[in-house]
Amino acid sequence: MRAKLSNCVIMASLLGVALLVFALPGPNMAFDPYGRGASTHDSITKMALLQIVTETCRTVIEKTGDVFSPTGPSPDELVQACLGPTAKGDVSSAKFRSAIRDITVQNGLVDHDFDSSAPHHFHSETFLEGRGLILEGMLAIKANIREENFMAVRETLGRILHTLQDFYSHSNWVELGKKEPYINLIRPDLPLENLADVNTPTCRDCDSETCPNPILPDILREKKLTSGYFGVYSSIKPHGKCSHGGDDDLTSTAVPRGGISKDDRRSDNVALQEAAVKIATAASLQLLEDIRSAAGDRDFLRMMGIARSSVLCFVIDTTGSMSDDIEEARSVVNEIIDSKKGTQDEPSEYILVPFNDPDFGPLIRTTDPEKMKTEIAKLKANGGGDEPEMCLSGLQLALTGAPSSSEIFVFTDALAKDIALKDTIFALIRSTKSTVSFFLTAVFKRRRRSVKAASFKDYQDLALASGGQAIQVSKAQLSQATDIILDTSTSALVTILQRARNSGSEEIIPFLLDESLKKVTVYITGKSITFTLTNPAGVSQNQNEANGKLGTIQTVGNLWRIRLNTDKQSGTWQINIKSNQLYTLKVTGQSTITFIYDFVEKFKGSHPGYAVVSGRPQAGQPVTLMLSVIGRKGPSSMSVKDVGLVVVSGTESVTSGSITDMGNGDILVTFDTVPEGEFVVVLKGTDKVSNSEFQRQSTTQMSVSKVNIQAVVDSSVEPGKTFHLPFSVMTHGPGGIYTINARNDRNFPMTYQNSLTLTTGQSANETLTITPPSNTQSGTDVTLTIEGRSSSGADSNYVVLRLSVVTKITDFYQPQCEVFAVLAEDCPKDLSQCGRFSWELSANLTDGNGTGIESISLRQGNGSLSHSSLQASIIQARYNASCCSQIVEFIAVDKVGNVGKCYHSIVRSGGAPVLSLSLPLWLCLLASMFVGNP
Repeated sequence: MRAKLSNCVIMASLLGVALLVFALPGPNMAFDPYGRGASTHDSITKMALLQIVTETCRTVIEKTGDVFSPTGPSPDELVQACLGPTAKGDVSSAKFRSAIRDITVQNGLVDHDFDSSAPHHFHSETFLEGRGLILEGMLAIKANIREENFMAVRETLGRILHTLQDFYSHSNWVELGKKEPYINLIRPDLPLENLADVNTPTCRDCDSETCPNPILPDILREKKLTSGYFGVYSSIKPHGKCSHGGDDDLTSTAVPRGGISKDDRRSDNVALQEAAVKIATAASLQLLEDIRSAAGDRDFLRMMGIARSSVLCFVIDTTGSMSDDIEEARSVVNEIIDSKKGTQDEPSEYILVPFNDPDFGPLIRTTDPEKMKTEIAKLKANGGGDEPEMCLSGLQLALTGAPSSSEIFVFTDALAKDIALKDTIFALIRSTKSTVSFFLTAVFKRRRRSVKAASFKDYQDLALASGGQAIQVSKAQLSQATDIILDTSTSALVTILQRARNSGSEEIIPFLLDESLKKVTVYITGKSITFTLTNPAGVSQNQNEANGKLGTIQTVGNLWRIRLNTDKQSGTWQINIKSNQLYTLKVTGQSTITFIYDFVEKFKGSHPGYAVVSGRPQAGQPVTLMLSVIGRKGPSSMSVKDVGLVVVSGTESVTSGSITDMGNGDILVTFDTVPEGEFVVVLKGTDKVSNSEFQRQSTTQMSVSKVNIQAVVDSSVEPGKTFHLPFSVMTHGPGGIYTINARNDRNFPMTYQNSLTLTTGQSANETLTITPPSNTQSGTDVTLTIEGRSSSGADSNYVVLRLSVVTKITDFYQPQCEVFAVLAEDCPKDLSQCGRFSWELSANLTDGNGTGIESISLRQGNGSLSHSSLQASIIQARYNASCCSQIVEFIAVDKVGNVGKCYHSIVRSGGAPVLSLSLPLWLCLLASMFVGNP
């Protein structure tokens, strides 16, 4: 028997999606973008992501012999179950929720960034072009996954899912009576068939604009594929063609009038709209299944933010005087690996970036702790000299290569030679929300290497902007200071408070501790500090009591570290602190109660919504925040009391916003005014599980700007080819000459005009070119930062973009499978007796004239799979299993990501069904948390 790999669609998964779709509230379904109530683009994407993650987690856990059994419906409990029963401890679902938001936000942005692009929405019969966007995106996703550029994967995934979903709303696929997704849209080896040509009329006139199905009978009978034409500025369309429809579509006023879009649910299209939603959901799952198969379960879950803990990321100076520092970093890495192995606090990934002068990098990334030990053991101190080193270049690589919200630790004894990168680092910190801490050891014996306050302040500025620490110690003291790395290497790190002060005045600063917090730690950096810490009961401890009633105090260099006792009290604490120099205060803990957020701006058009601001929000107008609250038992276990903005370096005054509950933990917060200077987000609420009030704070500082920069990356780029990126700059402040500065983390050659003359309120347009070298690895992710600054330097803004370098391929064909032997005659009909018997399957796998099979892995089945060398033209695969495990499916992936599946069942006629799925109550509840209510 011969099976064409990848024609198989797992019916259990599709059934699960169908059940989730039926559970959705019906009256307000609409293909609207992110942030618009019951937005179906948003809900379809979330449902499909939830289903594929659940199925992937179940497969991974059951392969280990454990039972996949979430204890409840919350995202935290799903993530906990995904990580397996052997790893104990708290785990936060923040990264999972952030990954979903990354995808859904990009999905919604297609209606903002590509509103007038017909192929992005399958308008105007642009089927070939629309499929081209999907296939190009899938190719980029698979290449990026190979290079572990997961943020780029999520951004592209969100965009192509939008286009794929629009096919079912904007075409006549469901009017033709189709019940399944059009697999050819994601299969480059299959042609798009029976497309109506431009001269073929497709619709009848609908003067009432409420016709149930205006498609012409000939089109329906001949199964011709068409889609609606759409025009915002013109009503012109080919004779007899269907329109999209709606108030914004001028073509719908031209005969034939009306439209076939199923974006909105109306009385005349209920059945068609429901069918479009169901098939679009199944199609989204189909595409995700292909991506999952190409990536492998482990990397797919990493891409979705299912990970035990944060990433451990070190940026290390390897110049001649750094031997002791390197040895201490090596010691810390080994301690973290050895002490946290098998716990929820075990790092999910390790990143190492060395820097010297003039060299820096490469970025070394691994999930293997032993490889990290080996890589850091290879570091040797040499080179350098009497100049500062390339510290910020190394940090730039770390910020662009590490996942968002990472903890990054920089070890150096030198000032930054590449200080011109400081503004770029600020932009990357704000964009990634990563936290950067510096360990600076002073070496006075080398010329121009002494630490000076003004230069050290550069590190302090960057640390404070990110919510990190700038720790200044001697080399002999370094080992005592690195406990902060152990503190932050946790699965559920939260910030309760962070402040910075320049004056020497005495101040009492309150902070709220809740019942869920563990391992609460207070950090103070600065000199000549006195403080008294007081708990809610009035018990106090000052800086002279190393082991007091409230906790243990450790001091080294400019760092004070106070670890509170485990019996700490919930309630309002306060610290009375005084110093005659600059100091910072930070309070952290471990808790699954947290929040994720983005600054957003509302956009108009045919599908209005909210777009995430890339850069600083606009000054002189209300600022909007989209925020999601994450709790121990899901959003329903949390109550938000107040969301505010507070200046870290200013007074305790909080600017509160007006809160709009979007449902399921999602909150829209609007601030009519914002504080002057750099501010952070503060959230206060109640944990209903413990009836305890809580306080959380974002780590990344933000401010507003009158400068606005707009740019959109609309495709990937081939190695050796020049990519043209149009961008525009506008200011609502004073006009004049503005300096333009662009940088990319790969140092690819770029051209652009380095200054623009701006007139207040008017945009100036420019084009940047970037050319990846011809030998650039396919899947390379380029982070590009464009900055605009006024001539006085008083105002600036930036935009951070990602560009994928993808090699053009000609191999579009999937590996093939031929099962040539099945030995299952011994398997008994009575399954109660199956344990004593086994069965075998043998198959040949080939890739024809393709790039060759790169991996073969087991998807379904509890047996063992082996295969001959992958270098052979015909690969023999053998599977052996107990007769109790009657289904096998294995995946073959070629070197460019084409996926094939080989499936076989030995279930006998009259026996158990091949596949069955009972969707548990917790999954339905979890789906409702992500999907939302009307």
